[in-house]
Amino acid sequence: MTVKKTTQRQGFKTNEFIVYPAHGVGQIVAIEEQEVAGLKLELFVINFVKDKMTLRVPTTKVAAVGMRKLAEEPMVKRALETLKGRARVKRTMWSRRAQEYEAKINSGNIVAISEVVRDLYRSDTQPEQSYSERQLYEAALDRLSREISAVQRITETEAIKEIEAALAKGPRRGGPKADEIVEEEAA
Repeated sequence: MTVKKTTQRQGFKTNEFIVYPAHGVGQIVAIEEQEVAGLKLELFVINFVKDKMTLRVPTTKVAAVGMRKLAEEPMVKRALETLKGRARVKRTMWSRRAQEYEAKINSGNIVAISEVVRDLYRSDTQPEQSYSERQLYEAALDRLSREISAVQRITETEAIKEIEAALAKGPRRGGPKADEIVEEEAA
């Protein structure tokens, strides 16, 4: 019976921080049993402090929902390196790009989320973002900063500063040169 429970829990323990793709970083506060429709279920009780939300996930459904452990340090470094790259903005309709960005944010993949942050980032010299662009950028930045702060054991503010520093090291955005490059790529 104990062997079965550990395989179902897939190495997750109480007080451990995890990533739930649709909500970001949360903490397992308990593992409890509940009876639902006559069946006994073992559930992870996950607390998302910032969202003031508690989620109960059956231990058997962990893989199906995509719940995972926090990213390792090399993966965080890779995500921060991604931020330094050139923004890749496709010439498709905004609604389609917004769907793709939303899917990347909800994938729970730290590198995919950093791609969204990189692509939607606007420096002070660039034109304003639309409301929906800003919403997606902030959602991606929030997910990325929460995971980086949990992995590196720093505050979210420090994580955001680290993200912004990586973005600042990227190719200069704005100005005529960047626009010419984008036009050449589109041609």
